[in-house]
Amino acid sequence: MNPDQPEESGPERPEERGAPVGRRVVLGTLGLGALGVLAAPPLQRGLESFLAGASEKDPTGLTGLLPNGGGFRYYSVASSVPHKDETNYRLTIDGLVDRPGTYTLADLRALPQTRIVRDVQCVTGWRVPGTPFEGVRLSHLLDAAGVRSSAGAIRFTCFDGVYMESLTLEQARRADVLVALRMQDKPLGHNHGGPVRLYVAPMYFYKSAKWLSGITVTEDVRPGYWENRGYDVDAWVGRSNGRDDEPTT
Repeated sequence: MNPDQPEESGPERPEERGAPVGRRVVLGTLGLGALGVLAAPPLQRGLESFLAGASEKDPTGLTGLLPNGGGFRYYSVASSVPHKDETNYRLTIDGLVDRPGTYTLADLRALPQTRIVRDVQCVTGWRVPGTPFEGVRLSHLLDAAGVRSSAGAIRFTCFDGVYMESLTLEQARRADVLVALRMQDKPLGHNHGGPVRLYVAPMYFYKSAKWLSGITVTEDVRPGYWENRGYDVDAWVGRSNGRDDEPTT
């Protein structure tokens, strides 16, 4: 989600950042949130864009309380995130592999694509049912890189410069773990972690790192951003973090 919300990388509350938000901005944002519930789709899309931008500069976290983009909340742990597109996006694969490599967006789009439709569950409690994600199975990229026998885990880094996540090698090879390029049947937008994010369907959304830029094969799991702040490393929905949510099946 490093949640989309959700986005988007991480589900989680961002640390304080930026300048304080004034009372008028807070009241205006809350008013717009209420208006968005009744607005026509074009107005709603504009509202979502406004709230996504505002959330990047909101140290209070109030904008994260408002549902956007079909129920998602926008989260970021960085004060700002650069935009990437076809001209400058790169995904690197390195570490304990025989064939390190770099993928452009065109390279990733040319590979076999897998579409998964699951509920998205944030560890903070919100859920977006029946959300389609589409992309390349992570196992496909690992096979192409030639994972060495000494490997046991994967570390993911993001171009926000802050977020990190991890999976065991066994978890990473699951058929429902994607390097995702599309969400809700359209290209991943920036606020949802685009142009490329990780999608780990059976785990809480903080494992689905946004703005994915690096896949490093390692010997052991290295706790990610939120795990270093108390979240579970193994984040199975309904079986971790003290929650009993229904699995995302």
